[in-house]
Amino acid sequence: MKPTIAIIEGGYSHEKVISLKSAATVFENIDLAKYIPIKVRIDEEGWVAFINENKIPINRDDFSVTVNNKKIKFDFAFIVIHGTPGEDGKLQAYFDMIGLPYSTCNHLAATLTFNKYVCNQFLKSLGITVANAILVRKNEIVEPENILKTVGLPCFVKPADGGSSFGVSKVKEGNELLAAIQKAQEHGTEVLVEAFMEGREFTNGVYLSENGIKVLPITEIITQNEFFDFEAKYLGESQEITPAVINAEMTTKIKQITHKVYQILGLKGMCRVDYILVGQEPHVIEVNTVPGLSAQSLIPQMAAYEGIPLKELFSEVITVATKK
Repeated sequence: MKPTIAIIEGGYSHEKVISLKSAATVFENIDLAKYIPIKVRIDEEGWVAFINENKIPINRDDFSVTVNNKKIKFDFAFIVIHGTPGEDGKLQAYFDMIGLPYSTCNHLAATLTFNKYVCNQFLKSLGITVANAILVRKNEIVEPENILKTVGLPCFVKPADGGSSFGVSKVKEGNELLAAIQKAQEHGTEVLVEAFMEGREFTNGVYLSENGIKVLPITEIITQNEFFDFEAKYLGESQEITPAVINAEMTTKIKQITHKVYQILGLKGMCRVDYILVGQEPHVIEVNTVPGLSAQSLIPQMAAYEGIPLKELFSEVITVATKK
């Protein structure tokens, strides 16, 4: 009997629209000779599985569905929810409690990496170069002058616990800061105010293969916009060059940092580490533990250059995650 795979999409954040695109890619590239894929959607309307064009409620006691009086239990959860509850550790903790293996890192690593400020401060303590930043908590009294003394102008304001560039602003004047913070608060509970760095933007995919940590080719992102925002990411307003045109020494340096970040955070599954290269020093911007997998996304581009079919990549993620 082939294992039944739940491809989990949706979520409770603005990133749901991206999740649906990513889940479609996974569903289309699951090896049907090995697995039985079923889409599961988790959102504000509930938890449902899509079976024979019907929406079947999920039994949350054991993450099962009942069809024609027959209970179907899943053997594996392929998490493709960007944002909460798939990227912040909530689903991972739930699956740990019911004993269902899944495609990502555990709940502790997911919780740590989901907050960009907390993650970067942890990486900084281990000697990894990160952007200079300040965290603004919910209901905190904001003093723009003190913030700007630390990060300077221009600066970026973004949700500390959000992705896909929702709620991100580039602040050029001090009087723009409060409005930018309020905008970010609409998309997350805490806000990151980060120093602007003049440099080139890169991203590097990585996953745990059967032979250990596998670092994918580096991609350079050249955007027509002021930064790599939603339009640049998903509406074609950026140029993504894989592999990045950098010398062998810098390629090795970035890949080594990616490997180190993946290892010390205890990550699993497919991840992506984003960088700004200032001079000859790569600065880690953020770590994505449930990166986009849509046709426009970066991990599929990197895998394609490396000659790894998505069907093979997804099968390996499942195989490694289900090893005892």
